[in-house]
Formats: sequence, structure tokens, C-alpha cells
Amino acid sequence: MTHTIKINNQEFILHPLGGVFWKNKSLLLISDVHLGKVAHFRKFGAAVPQRAAQKNFMQLDEVVGHFQPFQICFLGDLFHSHLNKEWQLFENWVEKTPAEIILVAGNHDIISPERFERLGVTIYKEWILDKFLLTHHPREREGYFNFCGHIHPAIRLEGFGRQRLRLSCFFKSASQMILPAFGEFTGTHVLEPTKNDEVFAIVEDEVLKI
Repeated sequence: MTHTIKINNQEFILHPLGGVFWKNKSLLLISDVHLGKVAHFRKFGAAVPQRAAQKNFMQLDEVVGHFQPFQICFLGDLFHSHLNKEWQLFENWVEKTPAEIILVAGNHDIISPERFERLGVTIYKEWILDKFLLTHHPREREGYFNFCGHIHPAIRLEGFGRQRLRLSCFFKSASQMILPAFGEFTGTHVLEPTKNDEVFAIVEDEVLKI
């Protein structure tokens, strides 16, 4: 189940897989997919199942199919490291995806921009749309609301009997929203909200405001 919020009179839909759909622009925001990470770790002997790589593309298909956006903007760390076998899977995915694809480059995006450009993927260091600033690393800029990634935000909840639950989340302050990592094989970093922050946790197939 998705969750809809308004920011600066614009409507945004939060999806439990970690995407944000900007309804007014028909623009889907996704951060920190880290494609190629599975192949990278397997190359060095880590016991990571190959199906984890396929799941990333299945989840991309699911969220794109749900919203059918005109554009998809990846907010950095789309590909984890150097070229490996998963690049071919990405090429195939781009070929069958009708939306225009934009990459706001992150610190892990070290593959030559020419390879992305040959696939029709546009690359920016940052992207400004109206009064919204789209970046990989969190940024503060007066007059703009920032959508970003990089942090892989999570929230820790405590229950009775010292029960603890760690959940990926969308972490929103007055002028910024940090998206959860979209990738299947990524870690998380727990953030401590203040009274002015809003946290939208991902609980199974739902986005719930905490």
C-alpha cells in the first residue's frame, strides 16, 4: 500500500519498494539500487545467491509498472562498482523500459558516462526542477526542497520485552526527504528523528507514517 503526501503543493506517492512518484511531473525517483553489487561480492567469494541480482530488476519492473512514469530519475549509486555481468541485465532492462531515464550520479557511479549515454541515459551532477533539488548526497540549499539518497535510512522501533525492529524508511525534514535504498543487497543506517521530522517506515508491503 502506497502513501501520498504533499510538498510545496505537489503530490508525491511513496511506494513500499522505496520509490517516490512525483505525480504532477509523472517522474519516478529511485535511489541506491547498487546494481552489480551481487556480482561484485560473488567475484570475491561471498556466498550471495545469484537470484538477488534478478530481484533488483523484478522490483524495478514492479514499481515502474505500477506508476508507468514518463521519466525515471535514479538518485545516485545506480551501479555499485566497475562493469560486471549485471551490466548486460541493465542494458536489457533499459531497452524494454519506455520511460526516459536520468541518473544523478553518486559516489559509486564510476562507470564511464559514455556507456550510459549510449543507452540514452542522461547524467547530471544534480537536477533542479522548479523548486526541487535532486541530488545523491543530502544537500541544503535555501529556497529548495531536496530529494536525495546515499544514507540508506532506517528507523529503530522498540516494543515490549525489549523487542527491537529495524525498518527502512523515507526520512523527511522540513526541506529534505532521504529515500531508502532500493537495492535488494544493501545495508541501512539508523537515523534518530527530531520532533520536527517525519518518518515513513516500510513495513512489508506498506508505507506507514511513524
